This record gives sequence, structure tokens and C-alpha cells, in this order.
Amino acid sequence: MTQRTESPATPVPDADPAARELLQSVVDVARAIFGAQASSVFLLDESAHELVFQAVSGRGEEFLVGRRFPADRGIAGWVASSGEPMVVDNLSDSAAFDRSLARSTEYVPDAMMAAPLIHGDRVIGVLQVLDPAPQARASLPELDLLFLFARQAAAALRIVADRMGGPGDRTGLGPDRRATAVRLVAELEQLLTGAPD
Repeated sequence: MTQRTESPATPVPDADPAARELLQSVVDVARAIFGAQASSVFLLDESAHELVFQAVSGRGEEFLVGRRFPADRGIAGWVASSGEPMVVDNLSDSAAFDRSLARSTEYVPDAMMAAPLIHGDRVIGVLQVLDPAPQARASLPELDLLFLFARQAAAALRIVADRMGGPGDRTGLGPDRRATAVRLVAELEQLLTGAPD
């Protein structure tokens, strides 16, 4: 079987500007909250059984969006299949970490936090934070914060995940509802970072 991670990035169909803004906001906020080198959102393409980079902040943001890899590989794959968050302080000791997959992205982190994006009873993707500040990954409350943020973001991100399944917006959400989803993430950013309006 040919592994698509070694082929050029295949961009997913363009989302509307509000959806792109939403996705970028999620990864930018996650990176800032945890003092990380990079953060990314993968969405699950169930028909292809692949995870797709939808937004990236920090290392790799120039070229990773649209890149696909098998949904059963690496820590992101484990989180997507288990529906459980994971923190690994030393990736060289982790059996779940796929170093060859990381090398293909041109960034091999030392530590990682990942949480599933869950909508209803379905995992629709993974929020990943690479090389977070040591104090940000040192305690259970920080993992809980990542999981809470991922859960809130998943509610808004559902519109994008549904678009990956086929043409058209199957959520029935119009532009006003999508704009509301973007505002939800902006308000969540304020709450978590304490930033003023």
C-alpha cells in the first residue's frame, strides 16, 4: 500500500473564509495557551481513513495544510481511535510516536499533547500541541484544559468535518451560524487567555 504521507500535499476542498478563520483561531489559541512550538488540527476523513491537517500554527504552517496520513498512525491516530487525550513528555520513549511520520513533516518534537475533537459520540479529529512549555504539560489540570478546549472547539469545527464527507454543507448551517461558530472560538480564547476585547 502506498503511503500518502510521502506524496505532495493534497489540499482538501476550500472551506469558506469563516471556517478557515475558525480553524486558524483554534490552533493559534492552543499554541499560545500552552507556550508551544506548534499546534495543529487534524480532521478525520472517514471514507479514506485518514487524518488531514486542516490548520497549523508555528512550525510547518507554510506547507502542512492539506497533508494526509493514515488515521491509525502515530499519537494523533491513537487519540483519534481511542477518543482519549494523551500527553507525552519524552517522545523518544513512546511506542505510539511514529518518528518517520514526524520526519516527513520536517519537524520532530520532543514532547506532545493531543486531545480528540468529539461531536456527540464521534471523534471528528485531533487537536495537537507540539513541544509545549514544560510547565504547561506538567499537571493533570493542563491536560484537562486541553481536553476542554478541544471539546469546545469541536462543537464549532463540526461544520468543517461535515464538509469533508462530500460536497455541500450537510449541516444545514448558513453563513450566520458559521459566523457564530467563529465568535464562539474567539470568546473561548478570551476566557482561556484572559485577553481583553
